[in-house]
Amino acid sequence: MRRPSPGSRPRPAHRAGSPEAASPPSRRPASPGERSANDVHPVLRRASAPPAARELLAQAQHGLDEAAAMETSNERYALAHLAALRTAAAVLAVRGRPETTPRGRRRIRSAWSVLPEAAPELAEWSALFASGAQRRARAEAGIQGAADWPEADELLGAAEMFLRLVERMLISQPALPQPRIAAADSG
Repeated sequence: MRRPSPGSRPRPAHRAGSPEAASPPSRRPASPGERSANDVHPVLRRASAPPAARELLAQAQHGLDEAAAMETSNERYALAHLAALRTAAAVLAVRGRPETTPRGRRRIRSAWSVLPEAAPELAEWSALFASGAQRRARAEAGIQGAADWPEADELLGAAEMFLRLVERMLISQPALPQPRIAAADSG
């Protein structure tokens, strides 16, 4: 705050409702070393994913925790794949767009086929998990040897990495700052 120079008179404070308070502030240029509110760059705040997407991400994390504790490779593989599917569903909850044509709405598509359209940067992840969908179905059906331990562990690690990537992508998106409400409006 700048101090008044010796001999200068203090300026009266503006009160709400006075004509001075209603007038816009003067637009005199700031002197060197002095900053005004108009020349400060806004800081980006972090946006959060919608509640539905956050819930799907939490379910995916819970599924990964469960998968890590499973005693059979089939159970571990199936739960890890399901966690990856929930992670993809969170992306689609944020970025997915409903089909606009009646024919498109009738068509059933897997999340793995829709994900590359909604998030092209996740196309390789989508292909990886789509390739394991049949194995997950066999593992869930209880077919002996549908997934061995190395495959189950590899999928669990991939699903964990996919979840972390999506969390950073959805929860840490920069958002534009919200406009400030003038003090007179809050009144």
